[in-house]
Amino acid sequence: MGADVGAQEKTVNALEGGQDGETPTPAPARPAEEKPEPTFDTGLTAWLQVVGSFFLFFNSWGVVNTWGVYQTYYEQTILSDMPSSTIAWVGSLQSFLLMLFGVVTGPLFDAGYFRALIGFSTIMLPFSLMMVSISSQYWHFILAQGICTGLSCGCLFVPAVAILPQYFKAKRGLANGIAASGSSIGGVIYPIMFNQLQKRVGFHWATRAIGFLAFGTCLISFSIMRMRFYPTEKRRLLQLGAFKEPLFVLFSIGMFMGFLGFYNFLFYVQSYAIDTGIVDSNLGFYLLSMLNAGSTFGRIMPNFIADHTGPLNMLAPAACITAILSFVWIGVHTVPGIIVLSVMYGIFSGGFVSLPPVVMASLTKDMRELGTRMGMVFAITSIALLIGTPIGGAILSHSHSYLGVQLFTGCALSVAVAIFAAVRFSRTGPKLVVQA
Repeated sequence: MGADVGAQEKTVNALEGGQDGETPTPAPARPAEEKPEPTFDTGLTAWLQVVGSFFLFFNSWGVVNTWGVYQTYYEQTILSDMPSSTIAWVGSLQSFLLMLFGVVTGPLFDAGYFRALIGFSTIMLPFSLMMVSISSQYWHFILAQGICTGLSCGCLFVPAVAILPQYFKAKRGLANGIAASGSSIGGVIYPIMFNQLQKRVGFHWATRAIGFLAFGTCLISFSIMRMRFYPTEKRRLLQLGAFKEPLFVLFSIGMFMGFLGFYNFLFYVQSYAIDTGIVDSNLGFYLLSMLNAGSTFGRIMPNFIADHTGPLNMLAPAACITAILSFVWIGVHTVPGIIVLSVMYGIFSGGFVSLPPVVMASLTKDMRELGTRMGMVFAITSIALLIGTPIGGAILSHSHSYLGVQLFTGCALSVAVAIFAAVRFSRTGPKLVVQA
């Protein structure tokens, strides 16, 4: 019995650290537990980001897409003594800063300041709209609606598109399309709100009501959205190496040319229909809402299809049909015609304006750089937004005819189509049936 106990003790000593005074050998370390691979395209948290992104679009491009009703209202009332091109600078400045500020908000997003950007705009956007409501002179509108609203919307846009690739891969296009439809829904609701409330309670309270709605919906986004992957190192403000990539450069030029012409239709279709006697002002104010209603469908379906065919295969055709509709605009002189044209322009341009972020994601190898690269493309595009509609307004003021505006819109979009096609074929070669 004693011998058995001694044998057991020797065995334990040998296992734990050696025997007879030998130096114990450390037990082998347990392998570190591997972190589970992140899942994509599923889960409540992922789809809550889509809801939050929807409201960010609702309050960025949704607000900017409302400018057409303000332009028409200012031309007829507060700023009636000014030419259309001068008034258009307010709206173009708004769009310009929304895009340009992406060069700042993109790196800030990549650096982890996602919620700070949303929180800033949750306060600043309603404040800027309150300032618009008490404005009465041109420079007031430049400061409040052009600069303050533009910067506020700019803090929402890049986070809205850059957050989704952190949660979605196979369904990235669908998620982006649903989120981007927020800008169309905003472009439906806000103009109708303004038109109806302006008649009942006046310009001041109509604009304030829009500010209150913007605050509430931004607060929803701030409450439910979370960044998934935080940076492990400092990010640069610019990724200059991207300009050595031919596809990135071509795509940036295509975006510039497309948006140089695109917004002229949104800015001037209402005044065109009213000035030429096609519709009265009551119906004219609803054309922009009809366009944005069509754009809701146009943002979701092309993105859903793009998940299966590739985003470039959808972007080029969407831009092509948008360009064709710009030329069709020349021959439209009836009420049914202008309504159908507005809805169709909304449907097909929906793909043109919502697919570029998905294309950018497909052209970016490291998703940690996506926000910065998006910001660079949007900064280039912002210049087109700044000068495009004032050019259209200058053509209109000089010629007193909408023909020049219509031709300028169609030609700029046609150049963009050619460039997008070049990007597509440069990436995949001459094959027609291939995902790109």
